[in-house]
Amino acid sequence: MKRFLFLIALCSGFSAFGQAYPTFANDNELKFNIGLFLATTTVEGSYEYFFSEDTSIGGTVYFDNDATDFNGNFGIGPNFRAYFGFQPRSGFFAEAFGLYYTGEEEVSEEEIGLRNNDYSTVALGLGLGNKWVTRSEKFSLELFAGFGRNINPEDFQDSFMYRGGLSIGFRF
Repeated sequence: MKRFLFLIALCSGFSAFGQAYPTFANDNELKFNIGLFLATTTVEGSYEYFFSEDTSIGGTVYFDNDATDFNGNFGIGPNFRAYFGFQPRSGFFAEAFGLYYTGEEEVSEEEIGLRNNDYSTVALGLGLGNKWVTRSEKFSLELFAGFGRNINPEDFQDSFMYRGGLSIGFRF
């Protein structure tokens, strides 16, 4: 009987799995930058994929009706984030981002026809923010800001660019 109980205890030890950390089912997140939309009518959507509890990679696309706006009328770019909060996949984060964007420089009437005022450029930058997530890990609210440098600016274009916003997201 002792051997039988020992054998059962030994086999049940192999079938038991201990988890030190919870498994997360929602590795994907779609976000809409509601703050930027309310401030400038720019439509910006983002996607984020979580590699682990504290790192993610994502992408951003935005469209604006006004080509002379601060970051042009179209932009697309990747980002990499590292989270530093106590809760997994939320809290304070730092990000590195790249952004390709196009636009048009606003010119006075005297300068019309003197030069081409359209531009397309690439920028690299760093950003900081904070993300809050509901208990169900389905919805998120994010506040962020970033500052970047244009790699190939035109003569009339600023050397620096910025981005920021207040995003709401859904995880799936």
